[in-house]
Amino acid sequence: MASITLRQLRKTYDNGFQAVRGIDLEIRDREFMVLVGPSGCGKTTSLRMIAGLEDASSGDIEIGGRRVNDVEPKDRDIAMVFQSYALYPHMTVRDNMVFALRLRKIAEDEITRRVTEASRMLALDAVLDRLPKQLSGGQRQRVALGRAVVRNPQAFLFDEPLSNLDAKLRGEMRSELRALHARLQSTAVYVTHDQIEAMTLGDRITVMNQGIIQQVADPMTVYEWPWNRFVAAFIGTPAMNFLPGTVELLDQPVFRLGSAVLPLVMPHRTRLMELRGPEAVLGLRPEHLRLAPTADQPRLPARIHQVELMGDHQYLTLEVPGCPNRVLMKAEGHHRVRAGDAVEVGLELARAHIFGPGGDDAPNLTLPPGMARQA
Repeated sequence: MASITLRQLRKTYDNGFQAVRGIDLEIRDREFMVLVGPSGCGKTTSLRMIAGLEDASSGDIEIGGRRVNDVEPKDRDIAMVFQSYALYPHMTVRDNMVFALRLRKIAEDEITRRVTEASRMLALDAVLDRLPKQLSGGQRQRVALGRAVVRNPQAFLFDEPLSNLDAKLRGEMRSELRALHARLQSTAVYVTHDQIEAMTLGDRITVMNQGIIQQVADPMTVYEWPWNRFVAAFIGTPAMNFLPGTVELLDQPVFRLGSAVLPLVMPHRTRLMELRGPEAVLGLRPEHLRLAPTADQPRLPARIHQVELMGDHQYLTLEVPGCPNRVLMKAEGHHRVRAGDAVEVGLELARAHIFGPGGDDAPNLTLPPGMARQA
């Protein structure tokens, strides 16, 4: 297996559109790296440049320490699994898996060994003589994986391979992909717009937006310590709440939201001094609001606008005085509330974040000291 290094990688099309804007990324040997972001963020373009399916406008791509910018895709020793299964419809499962090996003139006994091993690993033994049209969606995806596995490449590249599956199959295939990676100990780069896939699959995740890397870290670090407001909004289901207000740096810094004064008790607050003016945004995830606050917990008055029952939990959309945005709370399912009820909501402010004013690039001013954008 091999590491993959991107240095100042750029892709600019003839019309001047910059799909990828000088990204630097080190994908470690045997790592499962997920590139995640909204449509148009540059993640698939980056993957295609690694594969050699797109030419880089500038920058360097290294696979296993070898610069491959000018190397043909077939000679980069990578295997790619696409969103569409891209199976030959007139070939059996076995023939789909061995086609590329025979083109490379691999010995037949070695081909048999690889196919036997891969089909056993992916539970395809019973369908090797079937055509793709005779398979379920999950089986077709496993055949596409098997076709990549038998090549024994330096790295696997996955381009949203689970997008065409239903929710149940996606969950099953996520587990199979993790198990497959653990067995093969391979380097993998996986592109998705689905943050659940990113959080559950990646050893680390790279969050991208508008052709720029926003943050690189393990999933829980990205979730708990988002680098900026874009990352905070994109990672997490449901999304983080953003409450605009003002920060007052008194003996203890406080956040003023309308008439409410909330103590800022998060552990890392030294960067609050970087605020240029008092305007700021309080970021609070839905699960960090409480319908039954403890006695010492800061609280806000609110009125329930909407209730969405989910079984063991429910999502409450709240209207909070002084806040122009509705606030979403994740509450336990046993609470009996309905739209129109007035409630007091407890806040876990130790787990809140303060962002500077502005848009997606607004920095998180409550990150641990010394934390890097890429870790």
